Amino acid sequence: MVLQDTLADKSYLFNTGRSFKSYGFLGCHMHDEGRAEFNVWAPNAKSVAVVGDFNDWQDSPMKQIENTGIWHIETNNAKLGNLYKFAVVGPDGKRNLKIDPYATQFERKPGDAAVVTPPIGHKWHDGLWLGRRKRSKPAQRPMNIYEVHLGSWKRHDDDSYYTYSEYADELIPYVKELGYTHIELMPVMEHPLDASWGYQQLGYFATTSRFGSREDFLNFIDNCHLANIGVIVDWVPGHFIRNYDALYQYDGTPTFEYQDENRADNKGWGAWNFDLGKAQVQSFLISSALYWIDECHLDGLRVDAVSNMLYLDYDVGKENLVNKYGDNRNLEGIEFLQKLNQVVHQEHPDTLMIAEESSAYKGVTDTVVDGGLGFDYKWNLGWMHDTLKFFEMDPLYRHDHYNLLTFAFVYMYNEKFILPFSHDEVVHGKKSLMHKMPGDRYNQFANLRTMITYLLAFPGKKLTFMGSEWGQFLEWRDWSQLEWVDLKDPLNQKMQAFTKAINDVYHDERPLWEQDYEPEGMIYSNTDDNESSTMGFIRQGKKKRQFVVAAFNFVPVEKQDYRIGVPYSGDYELLINTEDERFGGTWTKLETQFTADKTPFNGQPASFTVTLPAMGALLIRPTKLNRG
Repeated sequence: MVLQDTLADKSYLFNTGRSFKSYGFLGCHMHDEGRAEFNVWAPNAKSVAVVGDFNDWQDSPMKQIENTGIWHIETNNAKLGNLYKFAVVGPDGKRNLKIDPYATQFERKPGDAAVVTPPIGHKWHDGLWLGRRKRSKPAQRPMNIYEVHLGSWKRHDDDSYYTYSEYADELIPYVKELGYTHIELMPVMEHPLDASWGYQQLGYFATTSRFGSREDFLNFIDNCHLANIGVIVDWVPGHFIRNYDALYQYDGTPTFEYQDENRADNKGWGAWNFDLGKAQVQSFLISSALYWIDECHLDGLRVDAVSNMLYLDYDVGKENLVNKYGDNRNLEGIEFLQKLNQVVHQEHPDTLMIAEESSAYKGVTDTVVDGGLGFDYKWNLGWMHDTLKFFEMDPLYRHDHYNLLTFAFVYMYNEKFILPFSHDEVVHGKKSLMHKMPGDRYNQFANLRTMITYLLAFPGKKLTFMGSEWGQFLEWRDWSQLEWVDLKDPLNQKMQAFTKAINDVYHDERPLWEQDYEPEGMIYSNTDDNESSTMGFIRQGKKKRQFVVAAFNFVPVEKQDYRIGVPYSGDYELLINTEDERFGGTWTKLETQFTADKTPFNGQPASFTVTLPAMGALLIRPTKLNRG
């Protein structure tokens, strides 16, 4: 039979780890003539049946395709919208109801039955966006990411969720108005536990039904692209939900997880680790990645918890695990990540693969050919932790801890970094960014404005978590919306106005982003003056006479006649002063024009002086430079 031959061929590729779009045949697929086809991988099962509300939840037995481990059935009874699961009898004879690993929609929680859905038929309108994306070089473009947890950005008055459609109407214009270039969504894959924030996933091909239908989600992506906003989504290939009716021991034996229970059991996160060396698991996970990119037009995936996939001893109780070479590297995990990035970039060279990796593993963003993992970017968690620790400190003691800022200069070009102030740093008692800042309310805002300016001036792409843009005081709570009532306060309003202004400066000034990963893009004009607790550096554009001067004062004492060394004499102008009254500062009259003469300073042939605001920062650019 032709169908069986076709499925046998596809099953062979799946079983050899080379079926990278296995969502095209595994799972449930509706055909034009009303026929529903179900296929599921359960290699050690004694029997498998499909059950659903279309057969009164009675077994409709499936047949295994030529000993491939994949079970198949076709029926005319299942209709769009029907619920279903697979009844799997394991080698021990026990019958368990299991989810469809390839389901593209699940019923609303607390249920977890899959829903019979039609093929994706979305009519896309983002051709211009995708065309520009293919022609662009992301490393040389601005990237200022707004990180969002959909369930708590906004809610209705009765505390019910917004829908994807409502987010399209409100979130997209908001992000556009504030000048961000990308939205990064914390996981939108189906998950039963709200408190997991989506990182304990049930469905690897299904958008969560909390916010509406798959089509509504696709419309959201489409509208982001029409607004020239990219979309990145967090994706979790290292571990899966602990629920016994999900992937765990799917066929009655370890199927998606490691055979060794010690390796399979992720005690720290209460999850099961995928067996990343298993060919079928590679087919499954890489297919999931390509599904979100191919079918949902995502611009990138942020791969969560990469360190858990790189090291055998990352979890508690695994300190003695070693590989065949006697060290702690997870060789299967490393090879999987390399394969994942190679396949994704072969299919979509313009898609961003971003690693959330917390160790000093070398070569995360190096090419696989050069021995690296092949990611496009890595979150710089070391920079984030050190910067936050510095700014949380009483300014009186900052001069003794300047290494918290300067240490990043040592390794800033080791990887292609994204600088994140992420959700993990504003939850579980860590306080919001605003609340971390020392001093009274005025000084907290002054510190926050200075830190955000430092973020946007420092080499690397940027990410900030929602609520930080106006200085929300309460730390993030996943069970309620952001404190939008804050915006009735003039200081919060001015902080939000500052965010828009600094984001616009970042976007418009090429030196702030076009050489993020080139040493030539950074000139260290005054980065070792810990005694005065000030810092100055220059972000250099590709054109030699195009640059931005950044100067920072990390103490609440104004610095008169503060000298800044620059490459050229000539005229300069102010881009932003964080102490501008418009932003909540105290300066009612700004110094906006500066003239550099040929007075050498800090290794630069010219210099000019400014009044450096207390607990503030300045960004300045040249307007008319002299020759030489």
